[in-house]
Amino acid sequence: MRSSQLIIPVAALTTLGVLAAPAPASASAAPLAAPCSPSASLLGFSDALDKTELGGTAVSGLSALAVTGGRSAVALVDNLGTTPARFYDLSLRLGRGGPQVAARKVTTLARPDGTPYTGADFDGEGLVAERGGRTILASSETEPSIRRFRRSDGRQTAELPVPARFRVAPAGQAARNQTFEALAATPDGRTLYAGMEGPLSADAPGLQRIIRYQGRAGGRYAPAAQYAYQTDPSLGLVELVALRHGGLLALERGFTPGIGNTVRIYRTSTWRARDVSRVPSLTPGSALRKKLLVDIVTCPPSGATARQPQPNPLLDNIEGMALGGRTRDGRTVLYLVSDDNGGATQITRVYALAVR
Repeated sequence: MRSSQLIIPVAALTTLGVLAAPAPASASAAPLAAPCSPSASLLGFSDALDKTELGGTAVSGLSALAVTGGRSAVALVDNLGTTPARFYDLSLRLGRGGPQVAARKVTTLARPDGTPYTGADFDGEGLVAERGGRTILASSETEPSIRRFRRSDGRQTAELPVPARFRVAPAGQAARNQTFEALAATPDGRTLYAGMEGPLSADAPGLQRIIRYQGRAGGRYAPAAQYAYQTDPSLGLVELVALRHGGLLALERGFTPGIGNTVRIYRTSTWRARDVSRVPSLTPGSALRKKLLVDIVTCPPSGATARQPQPNPLLDNIEGMALGGRTRDGRTVLYLVSDDNGGATQITRVYALAVR
């Protein structure tokens, strides 16, 4: 989703400090383990993908990220206009100075008959690389939809069922560009979570629904439950990472013109949580409990620059999130990627955090 559609009141950001002046982007890296919060440290960042091209396409609009191995990942594009719907295979590893990343292959997403999807009918936002590495699941905000594609050629092989009320109005209760922004699978591939960026029309503001699907990687999935998730004021739910035993990491993001982005990561859990599938209208008391893992504004800038005002020049329109390996001290690497929306004032930036 375009970051300008999520607006945060300026008053809510008065405690965040002096705004960063616009400046050219750089590709420097942070010192190792620069503390952001008691639970997270910045390992570094890279702007190496920013404003690059591959196979005649712009490596731009990266809205979701999935790690596929110790040195590889896949990134899904949030399409603009009639540009081809596509994903990029990336080389991605953690070096001493932070993440080292490059685009290696571009694959166009196509219907079962081979007809390519474009930005006109596919708005890629959520991504899961399924176990075995042969297929991906990609969510589109347009309808919304969750489709399976082959990694080898991008051809669609299946589509998951979506409950009727999650369709964009007038077909359902969802608002345009506020649907399946988040998609995540548990490590065993048996559980899939699809998160709404915004509320259904029948639900209270700030209360987003998360659908839990049950099935198996590469096979069928069916909706099994729904959960209520409450975002901070004026923020949207833009990504999920599924942990074991119902645990989730939730990425919330917003944008204020003239101020910049707010990006926070929370830990929450669906373990023994209330299933709200049959609840016609959500209220605040039904939401999952959450605990702040890190607010990116608290990370040291570490040499980062911004092309527009930001409360911290390290910030940009972060939309993708994926777990990596382990650090030497036993913490988990968490990668983030920002979506530049194809614009000159935003940056495609890859971040690496060490989290507990």
